[in-house]
Amino acid sequence: MINPEGPQHWFYREWICKAREKRALYLHFTMADNPALTKEVRRRYETCYSGIFYRRFVLGEWAAAQGRIYDFFERETLCKAVPEGEMERWRVSVDYGTANPTSFGLWGLRDGVWYRVKEYYYNSRVEGRQKTDAEYTEDLERLIGGRSVETVVADPSAASFITALRQVGYPVEKADNNVLDGIRTTADALKSGKIVICEGCEDCLREMEAYCWESGSRDAPKKENDHAMDDLRYFAMSVMKPRGGGFAATWVERKT
Repeated sequence: MINPEGPQHWFYREWICKAREKRALYLHFTMADNPALTKEVRRRYETCYSGIFYRRFVLGEWAAAQGRIYDFFERETLCKAVPEGEMERWRVSVDYGTANPTSFGLWGLRDGVWYRVKEYYYNSRVEGRQKTDAEYTEDLERLIGGRSVETVVADPSAASFITALRQVGYPVEKADNNVLDGIRTTADALKSGKIVICEGCEDCLREMEAYCWESGSRDAPKKENDHAMDDLRYFAMSVMKPRGGGFAATWVERKT
């Protein structure tokens, strides 16, 4: 069994496209063929996915990535005001850059929903000066503003900054950097309302509207407008468990 990816995947090219040549039986299944899923569960999954992930996990297609990654996201419907009152828990997500921008997100939990209530974004190329780890630590402290943060979910490649944060007492969790799983998990969380980007988080909203797949056959996002998107993805992976697809493709090799 295998879940479809892009049309350049080795299994698709060597087995699906050459099934007759290899004397193999290829059976195509979709989510609707899974007897373990009720109609209600299938309907819920179908509304969670969009774009490339809908075509792959619901329709079972070997589809190429193209266009906007979060093509379902509209500010008017999914962006909300910061809820009034106290939050139950706090977390911070971090994408760290030296020459590239650095992005922090401050997240508060209320009634099962995580809200990105504030953010920090620093582009050293625009500002004309790189900051030190100590300066970024001070910026993070100002963003937190004395709140009790249970963990900082950090870019796993930011070794020096992680060390600096731990030295001043912050609990740090290295983020899961699986890009495709992270994007799928983030999309699921945004569509289901488990994660909300609040008004005022302009850099995250700006990148959300410009974040696109790389042109061609690669299943990878363009390396631009992706710094707040990376810290968003790190956060989503830290609080949401990725879900598997609802279908499988099965092959059986015929005996001669």
